Amino acid sequence: MSVLIEGRYLGRKKVRLLHEPSGVELVTDAPRDNQGEGSSFSPTDLVAGALGACMMTIIGLVAEREGLDVSGMHMQVAKHMESNPRRIGRLDVSLHLPARLAEEERRRLERAAQACPVYHSLHPGIRLETRFLYDV
Repeated sequence: MSVLIEGRYLGRKKVRLLHEPSGVELVTDAPRDNQGEGSSFSPTDLVAGALGACMMTIIGLVAEREGLDVSGMHMQVAKHMESNPRRIGRLDVSLHLPARLAEEERRRLERAAQACPVYHSLHPGIRLETRFLYDV
């Protein structure tokens, strides 16, 4: 199955993306440290956000299937850039999950999160640090 995403360059280092199946649009902008205005997500910000969203989506799928309540789950992803060539060097993911989850449930959800498609699609040169915090 393929999903079509269209893009149109708007000038001033901005690109409008269209998610063809839903019609949802978003605009990217180059970050300030790379000659942009930083007015929106940069393309590499979207990669970082996609990783966190994918991990939470997979956790949600497993939780629903197993009847687990993960309400209140949230995440942060810190993106660290490198140069020569400019690229994502490290992504630090913090996933906050309910404290009430039992140890075996936690292990299953952690394995599921690290099996998400985005996680497996990232370049092996990107260092991934994932912390699971049971503080919700």
